[in-house]
Amino acid sequence: QVQLVESGGGLVQTGGSLRLSCAASGRTISTYGMGWFRQAPGKEREFVAGISWSGRYTSSTNSMKGRFTISIDNAKNTMYLQMNNLNPEDTAVYYCALGSSRSDPSEYVYWGQGTQVTVSS
Repeated sequence: QVQLVESGGGLVQTGGSLRLSCAASGRTISTYGMGWFRQAPGKEREFVAGISWSGRYTSSTNSMKGRFTISIDNAKNTMYLQMNNLNPEDTAVYYCALGSSRSDPSEYVYWGQGTQVTVSS
């Protein structure tokens, strides 16, 4: 089985930063890409960023480029999302997922339980 555990969410003021982590465990995880999604109340799940297991390929939503940076540490089987200059519109539950590095959620096989990010104005 594969387990994904997110951490690093919390409450931050506008303009602040957070770093989310997603620790992966299980078999054959090194053959998959990983990604971050988020879901705000009353909205659909939204792609944030994706990365290949090697870290050579990344993708992200245009609106988040320059503020959010995705990275991966293969030795620790952990993916990160550095989020800077946060604003209240970034408030959501953030999920990590394993299976692809692209924006289509149907390409991901495993999902974490999510971590809440709240940005106060």
